[in-house]
Amino acid sequence: MKALAPGTVIFHRHRGYGVITHVNLLTGWISARFGSEARTLDLNLSTDDVQHADGEAILFRRAPPDRMPHARLMAMVRALHQAGYEKLYLYAWPKPSGLHWRWHLFTGQRDWMQRPWREGWYGSGADYNVNPVMGWGDSPGATTDELVTALARFDPQGLAQALGRDEDHTAWFEGACKLLLPGYMYSLNMERSDNGGLQDAPPVPVIPVRASLPAYDGPALGWPPGWAGLWTRAHVVPAPPIDITGERRLREPS
Repeated sequence: MKALAPGTVIFHRHRGYGVITHVNLLTGWISARFGSEARTLDLNLSTDDVQHADGEAILFRRAPPDRMPHARLMAMVRALHQAGYEKLYLYAWPKPSGLHWRWHLFTGQRDWMQRPWREGWYGSGADYNVNPVMGWGDSPGATTDELVTALARFDPQGLAQALGRDEDHTAWFEGACKLLLPGYMYSLNMERSDNGGLQDAPPVPVIPVRASLPAYDGPALGWPPGWAGLWTRAHVVPAPPIDITGERRLREPS
């Protein structure tokens, strides 16, 4: 799609040709003049059938956007695993506030607790909500192949460290993708109870990536290889927050 900016000539089926005066791509609204210097008209790019001057349609968010990038990241990691980059791992967990979800890609040795931090390979839903990109030069709504290409161009040395075999984790990740994509993500964060002794962990928490999706009710997802024995106390699912009415409700990530 062509770039949109103030000064772009557009066509509207009821108003004819006009000129954009203001663009807000976060909301999908523009302002434009149609024959009057003093009056502008607000238009929604998703519903008002706005076109470029040459007739090319302007389409914006025809489908609800993901509120979290994790499902898109899972699809990208899956594609890279299939291409031989099996030493690529995706860690996802909520911020302590529970309002946003973080993600972290890392390569090389599979060490969940001491994973290396590489600039550009981690992010937060707090940033994604206002700027839905991963930060590798990708564009909002980029396809899986486009995300792979953008990451390879952004940090080829870092991606090269993911070359190699990790059959156990790759099999687990493929199973997780089959269960969860395209609408759900997993979280590898678990609070620890005060009970002593190492106990079996519950299923991995699964979170919908869009507000319109119901809570996940599919088959349980086990923990990835290398996770057992990392904790010395029992795993428990984080407790839902209490609202002002005193009623317990589910935590809603964003």
